[in-house]
Amino acid sequence: MVVEIKSVNHRFLDMNLKLPRTLGFAEDAIRSAVKAAVSRGHLEIFVNYEREKSGSVGLDAELARDYCVMAKKAAMTYGVENDFGVSSLFRMPDVVCVKEQDEDEKAVLDLVARAVGEALEGLIAMREKEGGMLRRDLEEKAANISAFVDKVEKLAPKSVEEHKERMRERITELLGDVAFDEARLMNEAAFYADKVAIDEEIARLRSHVRHFLDVCGGEGAMGKKLDFIVQEMNRETNTIGSKCSDKDIAQCVIDAKCEIEKVREQVQNVE
Repeated sequence: MVVEIKSVNHRFLDMNLKLPRTLGFAEDAIRSAVKAAVSRGHLEIFVNYEREKSGSVGLDAELARDYCVMAKKAAMTYGVENDFGVSSLFRMPDVVCVKEQDEDEKAVLDLVARAVGEALEGLIAMREKEGGMLRRDLEEKAANISAFVDKVEKLAPKSVEEHKERMRERITELLGDVAFDEARLMNEAAFYADKVAIDEEIARLRSHVRHFLDVCGGEGAMGKKLDFIVQEMNRETNTIGSKCSDKDIAQCVIDAKCEIEKVREQVQNVE
């Protein structure tokens, strides 16, 4: 018996099982074994089984006797020699038949369990190998997002100062040599700084990245949790982008969103 399992990514567990009719009684056992080992993915399961040749040759004595009687009557009726012998008899339909022995279902189920178990071990080993590569890729992308956050944090104070200078230049341009209230300018700058403050968003985004890395380094199913964290990362990045008009920060936000989107796509492949 040979069991082959092919797997592609899928949000849920979906099985397409192909097995011989003679193994129909084993279908539930196969599905249960797969469900116990795999939680998601589209699986194509092929079961090939060739049973050993076993059985006995039987003779339908009543049918054989009827053939012999008919041959004898035909010879007498038509006045011909009766040359209907054993070799002729055995060539007649249904006189000789091979009776196959019934298989022991328990023994077959044990054989199925071993074959399916080996196939699942191979599938899980392959998934673990692919998972290790995927984990390293996700960790690298998370590090890139952290680098963008660091850059935005450094650029944020500069953005406020540049806005204050633009306000000063605009007022000077409008009033010329007329004196203006410096304190009022500072208040306006402070109001702007409070309006565009992104300290909380940066702190939350950093926290999400750390949480993402912690989950990546864990064991067991993590796909749904990672997907949720990525959504939160994207939310904070969007908020930063909506608050800041600085072109350098805007570029960092675009780069971060591109990296987050790559992570989101990869996370769909995580169980």
